[in-house]
Amino acid sequence: MGKKKNVVAGENASQEGQERLERYERSAMYEASVFPVQGSSWQDGRYRRRHQQVWPEMLDALRATGWSNYSLFLHPDGLLIGYLETPDFERARAAMQEHPVNARWQAEMAPFFESLELGAADASMAPLEEVFHLD
Repeated sequence: MGKKKNVVAGENASQEGQERLERYERSAMYEASVFPVQGSSWQDGRYRRRHQQVWPEMLDALRATGWSNYSLFLHPDGLLIGYLETPDFERARAAMQEHPVNARWQAEMAPFFESLELGAADASMAPLEEVFHLD
């Protein structure tokens, strides 16, 4: 019985090691970008609900333009933090701005970002500097 546990643990350890290697290889090819957006218009839950139903063509466009492992986090004070991994943030952002589905999405999201200096949310993304990382 003890031997079986060791085999299972060995398989899990091997799988965990493979996953760690894949994350390392991806991190060598991708840069992580984190960007903050301050606002308050999404506090009533509409913004959160809208992102539970992102159009499939929008998801496809994000992937096709180099966006990967993309997440949005909302703090109760209205601070929205975006995180994504991409080989080149500026290139991915520019490609997305040129994609036809993005214009429709940005038009639908515009009321949430009326207070932004640069207008559309994607134009206001400014990556944060990473000061610590634990892999």
